[in-house]
Amino acid sequence: MKWTDTLDIAIALSEKYPDTDPKAVRFTDLYQWVLQLPGFDDDPKRCGEKILEGIQMAWIEEAE
Repeated sequence: MKWTDTLDIAIALSEKYPDTDPKAVRFTDLYQWVLQLPGFDDDPKRCGEKILEGIQMAWIEEAE
């Protein structure tokens, strides 16, 4: 997975953290969680706030 795989990342996060409210996750935690996902292989420096926002929004939609 890469940073641009927003939906895949959101699905993986919802499976790994099923009891977590994605609206309450801080970007610093979200960033670390994405880096720790199995299959994630992208440069940590390529991530910015807009990417994290996109991941969080996709995770919120996935949770609903």
